[in-house]
Amino acid sequence: MEKLETLKDGTEVLIRPMREDDVERSFVFFKALPEQDRAYLRSDVTKPEVVRQRILAMTSGRVKRLVAVVNDRIVADGALELAGHGWEEHVAELRLIVGREYQRKGLGMLMARALYFLAASEKVEEIVVRMMRPQVAARGIFRKLGFHEEVLLPEYVRDRGGKKQDLVLMRCDLESLWRELEDHIGGGDWQRTR
Repeated sequence: MEKLETLKDGTEVLIRPMREDDVERSFVFFKALPEQDRAYLRSDVTKPEVVRQRILAMTSGRVKRLVAVVNDRIVADGALELAGHGWEEHVAELRLIVGREYQRKGLGMLMARALYFLAASEKVEEIVVRMMRPQVAARGIFRKLGFHEEVLLPEYVRDRGGKKQDLVLMRCDLESLWRELEDHIGGGDWQRTR
């Protein structure tokens, strides 16, 4: 599943699955993120071995990763982590980060659309996102996509600097996400499979 897309400013990006040979490109992408963006990431992706482990996690089939590439450079990274068992077998967690110079150009929405397509193909019914309370802009974007804040756990996680932060869990069912997505950018070639 690869798709060439055009951003609002005319830039062409290739959205495709992450590959094993993306270790160096992924490392360069995360290393270039401003410190304030990396502060809320779960893993220290400034370490090559952590980036390599993220890519190897895809071999289980429970983690689907997509990247957006411009001129052989990763400019956005997204993941769909499937619970796949027990009482959460219908749930997946979405994770997404877009490089600063590509924000506000529609790339986040395009990546989300591709991740929703993956979710539908995996028979996911609900998608959750987890973030820290200071990530106000990210929460706003997910609200636009139909997510609702469900739970706030005070001082539940630590940011990269070691400071305790509140964890916010947002949730949306996939059908609602498709309606919101189609309203924002249309169905296009990424038609849902359900």
